[in-house]
Amino acid sequence: MYRKRLIAVLAALTMGPPAFAQTARDYINIVGSSTVFPFTSVVAEQFGRSTAFRTPKVESTGTGGGMKLFCAGVGVAHPDVTNASRRMKASELADCRKNGVAEVIEIRIGFDGLVLANAKSAPRYKVARKDLFLALAKQVPDPAAPNQLIDNPNRSWKQVNPALPDVAIEVLGPPPTSGTRDSFLEQAMEPGCNSIAWLKALKEVDERRHKQVCTTLREDGAFVEAGENDNLIVQKLIANPRALGVFGYSFLDQNRGSLQGSLVEGVAPEFETIASGQYPIARAMYVYVKKAHVDVIPGLREFIGEYTSDKALGDEGYLADKGLVPAPAAERAATRRDALALVTLKNL
Repeated sequence: MYRKRLIAVLAALTMGPPAFAQTARDYINIVGSSTVFPFTSVVAEQFGRSTAFRTPKVESTGTGGGMKLFCAGVGVAHPDVTNASRRMKASELADCRKNGVAEVIEIRIGFDGLVLANAKSAPRYKVARKDLFLALAKQVPDPAAPNQLIDNPNRSWKQVNPALPDVAIEVLGPPPTSGTRDSFLEQAMEPGCNSIAWLKALKEVDERRHKQVCTTLREDGAFVEAGENDNLIVQKLIANPRALGVFGYSFLDQNRGSLQGSLVEGVAPEFETIASGQYPIARAMYVYVKKAHVDVIPGLREFIGEYTSDKALGDEGYLADKGLVPAPAAERAATRRDALALVTLKNL
């Protein structure tokens, strides 16, 4: 049965429609999240050094952009793997299946925290998620009219919360295609919105309206879309000490000499606080693999083995040195078992 399926896939790759009628690739093609990009790049480099296979090609396209490329079809013209700083959406899995990507392997590689960071030369911020909502939402409650919304009038952090600095609100963050943006909206903005009782109650009355209010960012310059390149945000923060930036913990960890992470709900973004669940803005990170490409693209099965190995994902693994927060040992073992068995997603 398996042999027949493999033969069918090979035929599709080499003898099928024009989209597949190309010379077979001899390397793994990976796209996706800018946050997961550094981790996958390290695994790819290790894989290229330690095996007879070519080093995989890894591109940072953003989670949303990676999903579109990954789900566009089966064959050498399409990526084999996509990185994601959030879980695949049901709509994306549906798109995959519609385009013939019927079987998708999901690998949860570990955890990351989202940070609100700024230059060490400036004061360190201590914020609540409510502060972030009031600073960055397009519309906020009108202080003069209970249960009414107005366009966000807050220009400084001190207007948001008298305990915060009297500094203009300027936050550099990811674009809509980024999984980091999705995570920030879901784990920071929406909980901040729900800290206001009548907005939390709105969800029971009009869930769509609630989502729109809680997760629509202002467009008047207080929030600046800085692209998918988190390293560029880091450089801009160093150049502009008045600004703050939103990105993954690993980038803060790699730039501790020049940047500092804000305390959120009184908790600093640290390896230990993310691993323990204390830090309130943390998320899981994923890698998705096309089952149809395994054993067709050279080295893909072996790459899965390298990525899920304890030497990569373990407590003392080489990815922890890059800022990855490992999952518990039992969860890592289950992830490795299912990945090596090529267990695929059913539904989301």
